[in-house]
Amino acid sequence: MTEELFPGLFSPLEIRGKRIKNRILSTGHDTTMPTDATVNDALIAYHRARAKGGVGLIITQVAGVHETARYTSHMLMATDDGCIDGYRRLAEVCHAEGCAIFSQLFHPGREIMESGDGLLAVAYAPSVSPNERFGVMPRELDQELIAEIVAGYASAAKRMYLAGLDGVEFVASHGYLPAQFLNPRVNRRTDAYGGSLDNRLRFFREALEAMRAETGDDFVIGMRISADERDETGLAADEVLECCTGLEPLLDYVNVTAGTSATVGGAVHIVPPMAYQNAYLASDAKRIKDALTIPVFVAGRINQPHEAEAVIASGSADMCGMTRALICDPEMPNKARDNRPDDIRACIACNQACIGHFHRGYPISCIQHPETGRELRFGSIEPAGRARRVMVVGGGPAGMKAAITAAKRGHEVTLYEAESQLGGQAKLAQLLPRRAEFGGIITNLSRELEQQQVRIVRGVRVDRALVERESPDAVVLATGATPYVPEFPVDESVQVVDAWQILRKEVKPGRRVVIADWRSDWIGPGIAEMLVKDGSVVELAVNGTHPAATLPLYVRDNIAAELHRLQVRVTPYARLYGADSGTVYMQHTVSGEPITFDDIDMLVVCLGHRPADSLERELAGLGIEVHMAGDCLAPRTAEEAVYDGLRIGAGL
Repeated sequence: MTEELFPGLFSPLEIRGKRIKNRILSTGHDTTMPTDATVNDALIAYHRARAKGGVGLIITQVAGVHETARYTSHMLMATDDGCIDGYRRLAEVCHAEGCAIFSQLFHPGREIMESGDGLLAVAYAPSVSPNERFGVMPRELDQELIAEIVAGYASAAKRMYLAGLDGVEFVASHGYLPAQFLNPRVNRRTDAYGGSLDNRLRFFREALEAMRAETGDDFVIGMRISADERDETGLAADEVLECCTGLEPLLDYVNVTAGTSATVGGAVHIVPPMAYQNAYLASDAKRIKDALTIPVFVAGRINQPHEAEAVIASGSADMCGMTRALICDPEMPNKARDNRPDDIRACIACNQACIGHFHRGYPISCIQHPETGRELRFGSIEPAGRARRVMVVGGGPAGMKAAITAAKRGHEVTLYEAESQLGGQAKLAQLLPRRAEFGGIITNLSRELEQQQVRIVRGVRVDRALVERESPDAVVLATGATPYVPEFPVDESVQVVDAWQILRKEVKPGRRVVIADWRSDWIGPGIAEMLVKDGSVVELAVNGTHPAATLPLYVRDNIAAELHRLQVRVTPYARLYGADSGTVYMQHTVSGEPITFDDIDMLVVCLGHRPADSLERELAGLGIEVHMAGDCLAPRTAEEAVYDGLRIGAGL
């Protein structure tokens, strides 16, 4: 019998009589799937995929407990009995797979992101303490409204209990309403809800006691809280520890995270990007676990089962939140249980299609696994009616995903790559500072190619003659793109290079460098960081309002912090015009006035990419079915490339 690789991770945990089959947790996270504030078929299919994949516990996204809790226009609400049927169907689906399910119960207080109709919402908080991140000035809660909200927690818990869920989670994390009561720098009340710690915990106690009174003895009630809000105005570790120990008699578990929604810097910890270490909150959780007798959960960049096993084995926590890992690979628990860790599609913490979609108002997905969030369409790849011979040209993310998906359909697939290694532009992306994990997309897709036994031909550039000789039934072109360098006036005093040349170390970095960044993504700032660390003086000129403007918020903010630390001067609204005599000239995109950079010896152009699509024209007239995927169709990102591969492969 094979030795189990992760014995701690796959040991059961019992909480208030509920048996959770393993220590893997999908923490509460917004999906942007609900359309009318209730659980719908798309959300059920999303969670069913993770339940079937073997996760022990799913905690569903926040459910509002009062009308004043609507912090987005697409959140779930638990304020009337109309929500019960959807939650019941969701619970039945999860229970059928042996998965326990809780729901988060939620009030944001002053943390209101948006309203339903574009008007600014009226936000409520313990005191008139402004929110820095969203620019919200709240109204102080009166006693009557506090009582209504407490009653809302109780009735919401009762509805979850009647729907057949196993428990609920009281959300006191990330600076939301309960944390606002606890924080003496936010809560400046002089009544029974302010002042002493006992008073500041009154709201917690009233809500938790009311929830318990409306549910059964076998119903789990836990709390999520930030162990440290990571901001000078937020809750500190000792204040949180006092809260947890004081409330322990009312709780069945504590779920530990970090950060606060109230500030830009604190919010980065809500979904920490790849710049943060894996399992970086384990020590925070251990400090709380050592002080409590109830179970403690933890999240924070726990992407792989060996990381979770180490957390459990060290006694830092009793369960590990592995939410993005499950978004990326719903089958991760089953693969780990079956001692197949090499088959796991590891999350790379790019944040692009998970939290990035949420912040843009779109349903959740994953750049590596676009089936996520699209389970109703791509939940199962059905065999094709007739096996076909498929030639895929280009071994970047688009071509790899197209080949994998076509092979799953039963087609005979050959993937051609002109270079010696697969990966396309992902090979360059991983070379940027603090972006090494992006190379995981190559590792993961390469493993899937092996599993599907796709034939791979490296070092061969496909032309019309080769396609004629092979005579496939269908060709998928995934030939990528090359740097776009427009014509502009320049003399020999300024060396002009593109980002690829810097990353490949084909040129020596300049002494004083200007980076022209058209896309406002991670390339320009990454090149700036790399060159500064190599000793260059760097200025970043962005054709946009700010650097990394097209990236997910927490990635963008982490990049902004690093640029500030490195003293990279950033000039926004800058359009490249030309260069001569050691001066780079740009134009302000709004005023039209000139912007000059003097004493410059290198200009790095990060101006986007040009489709490498010549093969499409070469194949005209062959009478062979041709599809285009990724950047050769239109230069975009890895997310669109992989999705194109899925869509085309599933349709062959």
